[in-house]
Amino acid sequence: MIQIKDLHKSYQVGTNKLHVLKGLNFEVEEGELVSIMGSSGSGKSTFLNILGMLDEADSGDYILDGFPIKKLNEKIAAKYRNEFLGFVFQSFNLINYKNALDNVALPLYYQGIKRKERIEKAEYYLEKVGLIEWAEHLPSELSGGQKQRVAIARALASNPKVLLADEPTGALDSTTSYDVMELLQGINDEGKTILVVTHEYDIANMTKRIVHLKDGVIVSDEKVIQKRVLQNV
Repeated sequence: MIQIKDLHKSYQVGTNKLHVLKGLNFEVEEGELVSIMGSSGSGKSTFLNILGMLDEADSGDYILDGFPIKKLNEKIAAKYRNEFLGFVFQSFNLINYKNALDNVALPLYYQGIKRKERIEKAEYYLEKVGLIEWAEHLPSELSGGQKQRVAIARALASNPKVLLADEPTGALDSTTSYDVMELLQGINDEGKTILVVTHEYDIANMTKRIVHLKDGVIVSDEKVIQKRVLQNV
């Protein structure tokens, strides 16, 4: 599903060049649930941005579902993002003046899907995350956990190949974090490929594989015995 070969990325900082990613090699098979960990400055945010086609590597190969992701103009990159990727953010990134249903339906609008079908799909995914009764509520009327569930429903609405979750529990308390991870585990059980960036070990241990980044290189990559939510209660 994802193949990364000898990936390098640097940024110009004043007169100096900061080498952020230093020859990463990384693969994810379809249906995996992988967490990416690393302290501030490890390169994990840069790596996630490249995976999400929000930034481009200086050199190396990135292949997503058989397609080489390289030197794409913004129009093509946006098309691939819509087709291949779903995003979940720590800050939810919901539109405050739109209700939960319209927030979930929004990506489908940009895919040119007619309103009736958009609403049907949005209702389906709100039902899937347990929030269909909150469909008409604005984000300001939802709890943090509910907002993240809406964000997950929105990410799933376009049926992406890969779900990228950037610190999805970072703004939530422990109980709500486990609820969100239980939802992601269930989605993964259905076959969806998910990558979770997190700094929390208890969250990482609820995935099936943990990749550690340090100073721009992968220092460990190991499969783990996945903890299910009920084991944490």
